[in-house]
Order: sequence, then C-alpha cells, then structure tokens
Amino acid sequence: MGTDTVRAQVADEAAGRRREQRGWYFYDWACSVYSTSVLTVFLGPYLTSVARSAADADGFVHPLGIPVRAGSFFAYCVSASVIVAILVMPLAGAAADRTGRKKPLLAAAAYTGAGATTGLFFLDGHRYLLGGFLLIVANASVAVSMVVYNSYLPQIAPPEERDAVSSRGWAFGYAAGSLVLIANLVLFTAHGSFGVSEATAVRICLASAGLWWGLFTLVPLRRLRDRRTAAVAPPVHGWRQLAATVRDMRGKPLTLAFLLAYLVYNDGIQTVISQASVYGSEELGLGQSTLITAVLMVQVLAVAGALGMGRLARTYGAKRTILGSLVAWTVTLAAGFFLPAGRPVWFFVLAAGIGLVLGGSQALSRSLFSHLVPPGKEAEYFSAYEMSDRGMSWLGPLLFGVTYQLTGSYRDAIVSLVAFFVIGFLLLARVPVGRAIRDAGNPVPDRI
Repeated sequence: MGTDTVRAQVADEAAGRRREQRGWYFYDWACSVYSTSVLTVFLGPYLTSVARSAADADGFVHPLGIPVRAGSFFAYCVSASVIVAILVMPLAGAAADRTGRKKPLLAAAAYTGAGATTGLFFLDGHRYLLGGFLLIVANASVAVSMVVYNSYLPQIAPPEERDAVSSRGWAFGYAAGSLVLIANLVLFTAHGSFGVSEATAVRICLASAGLWWGLFTLVPLRRLRDRRTAAVAPPVHGWRQLAATVRDMRGKPLTLAFLLAYLVYNDGIQTVISQASVYGSEELGLGQSTLITAVLMVQVLAVAGALGMGRLARTYGAKRTILGSLVAWTVTLAAGFFLPAGRPVWFFVLAAGIGLVLGGSQALSRSLFSHLVPPGKEAEYFSAYEMSDRGMSWLGPLLFGVTYQLTGSYRDAIVSLVAFFVIGFLLLARVPVGRAIRDAGNPVPDRI
C-alpha cells in the first residue's frame, strides 16, 4: 500500500471522526434545554402550584391514596424518577455494549423523554398526577439517554482529543440552554403582549423544550454510527446486571477510586445547582426575576468555562485542571457565606463564579473517566457513572437540610457543602490516573 493511499485513508478516518463528533455535540444541544428550562426554572414552581390547586383543606394531595404535602410533590417525583433511572440505566448500558446498536437505544430514550416533556403542555387545572407522571418519565429518560450518549465518547475521540471533545459537548449544551431560556423568559415576562396568560406561557415553555429535544436529536441519529460487537454475550437482566458491573469494577480498583471521588464532589456540585436559588430567595431576599437572570448567567458563562478549562487541560492535564476547579468551587462557596442580603449584584458575582467552573468540572470529569473504561464496556461503565451523576446525589441535599434544621441559617447550610469539594479533592489527588488508564487496557495520553 503506497504512502499516498495510507495518507488518504488517515484523512478519510479523521474526516469521518469529526463528522461523528459534530453530530455527538448536538445531543447535548438537544437535551440540555430540558434540564435548564424545564427542571431548573419552570416545572418545579408550576407543578407545585397545580398540586396546591388540587390539595385538600389541609394542603395535602393523595396520589395512590398516600397523603403528600402539595409543596413536596415535585421533590418526590424527582426522587421517583431517580429510582426508575437506576433500574433502567444498567439494562440500557448492558444492551448497548452487548449488541453494539446504540442508536436505537438513544432514539428510544430521547423520544420517550421528548414526548413526555411536550406533553407537559396539557398540565393545567388539577392535573398534578399527569404532571408527576410526565416528569418521572422525562427525567428517567434523559438519564438513560445520557448513558448511551456518553458511551460514544471513547469511540469517536482518540485519547488525545477527548478533553476537547467532551468540553465542546458541554459547551453546546449550555449554549442551547441559554438560547432557549432567553426566548422563554421573553415569552414569560411579556406574556400579555402575546395574548396568553402566565400559566399558558409556562406550558408553552415546557412543551417547547420537548419539541427542541426531539428535533435536534435527529442530528446525532444521522451522524453517529453503530459499531457491532464481535460476540454477543448472553443477556443479563435487572439488578443482576448492576451487581455484575460493580463486581467487574472491583477488578479495576483505580477506576472505582476515581468514581468514588467523582461521586463525592459531584454531589456537592448538584446540591449547589439545586439549592442556590433557595439560598438566594430565602437568605438573601432576592426576587424571582433576579434568580432566573442568575440561572441564565450561569448557562452563558458555563460555555466559556467548559471551553476554557478544556484548553487548560491540554496544557496541565485533566486531573490537575479538575483539582483546580475544586479549589475554585471551595473559594466560591466560602465567599457565598458572606454575601449581603438584598444586594443582587453580589449574587450575580457568585453566579459568575459558579458558571465559570461548572461546565469544565463536568466535561473534564466525563472525559477523564472515559480513559478508565475497559474497551467494549463503555455503556455499562457509563451507566455506573451516570448513576453517580444523577442517581446518587442525595447526601448533599440531606446535609444542606439538616444543617439548616440545626442552625436555622442558610448561610451555614451553603458553606457546609465545602466538605464535598475538600473530600473530593483529597480522594481525586490520590488516584494515579496514568496507572489507572493502563490497568483499564487503554493507551495513556501525553497529558492526563
């Protein structure tokens, strides 16, 4: 085979890889709108108001005959969706690895979630049960789809490209979230000018996220390609699959050590995301418009943060860059303890700090974990990773709540989360990632 032929093949492979990478970015672009507009901004308050309208004189609703405070219904539905996701994610991961047919699984999860999200348009009146059901389906679906989506990363990017590719994916997601949130806020704040009520504006915002998710999922489905496995293993179902995955990971103790570190500091990250608005409204006395503007600021700056930290990783390595981000998280939370009440400008400064480290922390953690996954088990291992990301982030909210209950201070509650970043830093610093990559059977990049 001549040199020119080899060069042509290499160029064709690189072009095909870039095409897949660009398609892969678009799934973040498609589904991140759900996380931003639906889960973070609009659905919680709106579903709670629907539940309260259906509540009895004591403020309780009775799903399946169980008395539930209307104000707790949204939180319970989110918890239920996590349980469903934990049951389904190992099955999806094993099926993807066993058959190599990831696109049908990605399509099934994405369009189930997009359909449920679009159906939120019909959430009105006293239909809190409909809203709870659709929330559970959508939230579990996005988690399952992310297992399959993340498992593509080791296949479409060689080791030296993964930090940059993962960072671009997160940046695409935050960019889409920002764009749609701006459009939603225009409709929400000026709903009268558009001839609709505030409730109808919210329903349109919810449904538009589902339509966006479904429409842009077509791009990765067209550009990504399935890679058939050489042999088909007998199927393993249910919790046995999860147990088998954990047993296999015990044979890769350094991979498991990284996952433990990620579980700890990501629990802190997820708690900050979910509780920052509570801190802003209850402790700092800030209004809803200020809080929504802060969420938008986080989305915009997370794009720059993900791309910027991706570049830092090329120079200093992913592990060092993540460790640096954990230091930045610690400093940001410590500063948040001293924020003055009724001064939105300082809350915006805090939001800016969160945005700059948020995207990079998540993107580089994903790309670093991809190096620690044994070949052929990408989806199976990423199901465990996704469970750490979405299914195990309960200790942070518990600590936040207990701290507030004991001290009566949201300032003490928010600063208590520093423990997750300090412990996560110490656990990650102890992981020899080069040896972990070799033990997983993968080539070690020059910078890691």
